[in-house]
This record gives sequence, structure tokens and C-alpha cells, in this order.
Amino acid sequence: MLTQQDLELLQKKGISEQQIADQLTCFETGFPYLKLAAAASVEHGVLALSADEQKAYQNAWESYTQTDKKVVKFVPASGAASRMFKNLFEFLGADYDVPTTSFEKTFFEKIDRFAFFADLNAACLNNEGKGILELIGAGQYKAVVANLLQSAGLNYGALPKGLLKFHRYENGNRTPLEEHLVEGALYAANRSGKVNVHFTVSPEHRALFQALVDEKAALYAKKFGVEYQISFSEQKPSTDTVAATMDNQPFRDENGKLLFRPGGHGALIENLNDLDADIIFIKNIDNVVPDKLKGDTVLYKKLIAGVLVALQQKAFNYLQLLDSGKYTQEQLMEILQFTQKQLFCKNPEVKDLEDAELVIYLKQKLNRPMRVCGMVKNVGEPGGGPFLAYNSDGTISLQILESSQIDMNDPAKKEMFEKGTHFNPVDLVCAVRNYKGEKFDLLKHVDKATGFISFKSKNGKELKALELPGLWNGAMSDWNTVFVEVPLTTFNPVKTVNDLLRDQHQ
Repeated sequence: MLTQQDLELLQKKGISEQQIADQLTCFETGFPYLKLAAAASVEHGVLALSADEQKAYQNAWESYTQTDKKVVKFVPASGAASRMFKNLFEFLGADYDVPTTSFEKTFFEKIDRFAFFADLNAACLNNEGKGILELIGAGQYKAVVANLLQSAGLNYGALPKGLLKFHRYENGNRTPLEEHLVEGALYAANRSGKVNVHFTVSPEHRALFQALVDEKAALYAKKFGVEYQISFSEQKPSTDTVAATMDNQPFRDENGKLLFRPGGHGALIENLNDLDADIIFIKNIDNVVPDKLKGDTVLYKKLIAGVLVALQQKAFNYLQLLDSGKYTQEQLMEILQFTQKQLFCKNPEVKDLEDAELVIYLKQKLNRPMRVCGMVKNVGEPGGGPFLAYNSDGTISLQILESSQIDMNDPAKKEMFEKGTHFNPVDLVCAVRNYKGEKFDLLKHVDKATGFISFKSKNGKELKALELPGLWNGAMSDWNTVFVEVPLTTFNPVKTVNDLLRDQHQ
């Protein structure tokens, strides 16, 4: 089935023949839906912290940052922002020349409120001999959009979100990359003022990210009295997945070459696994706000990190006790209660276990990576949410699930998803070392049965694409997971350019 050309391509990418065979099997068999116990809520598995608890967890995090532990802020920043400008690309290709849809009208009516307005105005003057307002006055709306999106102008249609100007300040405007540097200084600095920030980027954009860091990092280091350690990585070619035809054969392009596609954000578990860190914050590149609104973001980042380090310390103490062999029956029951009530990991069969078997079970459940995830109240945003789900070993634990993992043909499951009280804003803090100080191999904790198949096309031919288990879904399936309710003010994504006109970004 594989030609010599195929084998050379696989070798270049670092993909084995077995991986290709496994991926083609996935296309044939599909992925099973997850069995749900319940949607997570404040009554079932989402912590709503009292004022006293908030203070205690904030103090726990402040204390942790005064140790020699290494904290890293991890920001997935790959890919062009073309989807953010989908409506404007459609306007450029439309058979009318004046704003017609409500989206287009809003964009032009409020164009002077965008942080990129001055840059766009300069590009228009340079390329058209007229500024934005003059072009609009002359009905040349498409010239304005072309200067925003295309390479002769700002090229925003081909740049990643991290490099676009999002927010206005009196002393200069900021990109999301800069806002993440500021955030890092506010909650992830250690006692000597070091702030580690890691961005995953596309190969074609890496030099641009590096240039912006070279230009700006020293300014923020001075402003906040910190020292930045900023690093980059790219999605590994070995995490690309082969595309398949509709009858599950390898898809080949017009030259007979195998077609590979990026494996989705789940591929970044490899990048995460490569980091040297004790605690890792994860947050999407576009979920940032200006300084005047950062208060809640910073507070709740410290709170969920405090919950994490407090739970981790308890788990470490229990593991050391179990290792010692000097525990009582009462202590075993206490550890079991901790696993069930605080880590929300339940096993219906545990009552039948002998003490020796119970110790093995507890060690297995406590000695694995841990994450605490912020959850916002559901306001109808598309995307995943928190659930109590069954695992392959029969246990029930907290999981973040996407709609594709849930059988929407089952009315009960569909209702569970639609009536979920909370939503996943991608607000995670992860603990990735064990109680002996060794790094976990995160790749051993991925549930490979939680991938996703989507339908795409290439040059007019339909194909199937395979996405790896999502970074915060199946890739972290076998972690201890805890959910904490965080306010909606901490969730301000920018999905379309007009989202930048919301009050939270002004």
C-alpha cells in the first residue's frame, strides 16, 4: 500500500508505518461516544469558593511562588487569524461594494475604535493616497478591507492572532502576545522575578513572534520589575495525521503524494510534555483583556493555582504515607474520601477491594498529573463543557467534553449537554511532576479512543480528516481533574474582528 515515496515522507515527518495503519483503522471504526454520569455543576463537581476559601487559596499560591519551583505560562498561538476575518473576506469577494450586512456596517461605523486603526490608516495613505475616512467617503470600502487583510497592507488575514493589535493604550497599543507577557508578570513570577512564557507557533510565523518579543519584552520587564524567559515551539510534524478517502484509503493529491493534516490542538500535548516545569498555566492566545479589566483574571488565576498546589500537597503526603506502609485502616478511608470527595474520582467497585488492592488503586489514582480548570457559567457559547464521565477502568471522573464526544441522538445525553450549567473557557493550571519530583510522561495519560473525524475537501475532492484527542479533552483524560467556578469576566475571546468592539476590549 505504501510506496517508496510514502516511506521517505514518513521518515521525514517521524511517523511510523504502524501509526498510519492505526490512523486508517480509526477512520474505519470511528470513535465511541463517552458514557456520561452527569453534567458537572456546583451541586456535582464544580467548586464555588467562599470568600474565606478564596483568601486561603490565594495565600497558598503566593507562598508557592516564593519557593524554587518552576512555573510556566503556556499559550497555544498557532495558525493564521483568517477565521477572525471571515466576514470581511466575504465582503471583499461579494458582488456589492458598500457595507450591506449588519456585521459589515458595524465594522465600518466603528472602525476608528480598533487598536489597529492608525496602522491601517497609514497603510491606506501609503497604498491608496487616501486615509480610511476619505476612502469611506468616496465609497471605496473594499480598498480599506484589502489594506487590512492583504500583504500589500497590514496582512492581518495571514497573520496569527497573537501578532494583531487588540487593545489601545495611551502609550502605544498591544497585541495578545504582549497582554500574555503582562499577565505572566502579574501571577506567574517566582521569588526572583523570573517569568517563563512559552508560545506554540507556526513555523512560518516564528520569526515574527521572535521579532515582537525582541522589540517589546524589555519594556514590560522594566515596567513590572521582572525577568522574562520566553520560548517557542512548533507543532511536531510527527503529530500530523494522514487524510483518508471516503472509503478509508489513504488520500493522495494530484501527484500521488500522501496528504497529511495537522492533528489539532491535541498534538500540543507533546509540546507540553517537553516543558521543564512544575506548574503550567494554559490559556488561549485570544482570551485577553486590557489592564483596567485584568483584576478578575489575575485573582482567579491565583485562586485556581492555589487550589491545585493545595490538592497536590495533600496527594503527595498521602502517597508518601502509602509508600511507608505505616498507615491505619482509618487513614486508608481518609485517603479514599479525599480521592472521591476532593478529586471527584469514584469507583463503584472499591467497596469490594481488600486493603492491599485498595492501596494499589489509591496509589494509581493519586500518582498522576493533576489539573484545576476554571469553568464559567454557560451563556450559550459553542464548545465543550464539564461532565462526570465513565472511564475505561469503570471509574467515574471529571472530564471536559466536546459535543462530538457525546451521542446527540440519545435524548437524555443531548439534554444533559444542552442544559449544562457551565462552559469550558480553556483556563487550566497543571501540575506535571510526581511526589518524588520526577516529570510525568504526559503521553501515557492520553485516551487514544477520544479522537475526532471531520469531513473536509481538497481540490474539490472530499476527504476525512483525523484530529487527535483534544489537549484539554482526551489528551488529559487520565489526569486528576478539579473544576472551579470563575466569573464570565475572565472569558473574553476574540472570534471575529468585531468582538474587539466589545466593551471588554475597548
